[in-house]
Amino acid sequence: MKIREDLAPREVGRRTYLPLACYTMSRQEKISFCLCLKSVKVPQGYSSNILSLVSMQDLKLVGLKSHDCHILMQQLLPVAIRGILPKNVRQTIKRLCAFFFSICSKVIDPLKLDELQDKIVIILCQLEMFFPPSFFDIMVHLLVHLVKEIKFCGPVYLRWMYPIKRYMKILKGYVKNQYRPKASMIERYITEESVELCSDYMAKAKSIGVPHRSWLNMCSISNSIRGVSVVTKDREELMQAHLYILNNTNEVMPYLSAHKVIVKENNPKQSEK
Repeated sequence: MKIREDLAPREVGRRTYLPLACYTMSRQEKISFCLCLKSVKVPQGYSSNILSLVSMQDLKLVGLKSHDCHILMQQLLPVAIRGILPKNVRQTIKRLCAFFFSICSKVIDPLKLDELQDKIVIILCQLEMFFPPSFFDIMVHLLVHLVKEIKFCGPVYLRWMYPIKRYMKILKGYVKNQYRPKASMIERYITEESVELCSDYMAKAKSIGVPHRSWLNMCSISNSIRGVSVVTKDREELMQAHLYILNNTNEVMPYLSAHKVIVKENNPKQSEK
């Protein structure tokens, strides 16, 4: 039928071999992919520890949560697959990641939603050229309906479940009596609300709703940190930095243009330079 001839069995001597698919990674590519993810460092609270999710022994990712997959698809996967896989497969995966990044943005232009819909249709068609039919389950099919859902319900970040899941972890920590878990949650929640209300009337009390970060006061502890130095700039350097910012700000450009017009009118014989 001449469909995917590159996957047809090949006879080498007396043996018949099945060639590898275009999306199959060699051992060296898997090592490169895992090492790239293993060396990723993200800010605190951005995602879970990526280092603990990479198994160099089995050369695969283990223990991924839904938010880890979210971060992987949007930010990490396009970086990790650089130089890996054929160019056509790699570019298609990057387009898919760019689509997820666009629909999860906090600001979405309604005029570009139709363009995003056309892009995801083309991306799915390209994926069908490389991946087997078993890859296209109901979850892959749902990508076609995401843009329409944004038109009806608004941006995705206002409706996803990640904040609810994080708060569920807090509620699970309230359980001290395994026989009555719901009662433990309610009792701890009411206690926390009462203490939080009372702390509003105490001047020196610290809020319990906002977690205390140890690194927030690091700059104030100068004796315990090595290599930290505070440099005070003089007025001339501050004026130079101020002038540089003004010359590279779009809001100031109309005033600069008007100033150039006035200077040219007052000095018609001088060169523009």
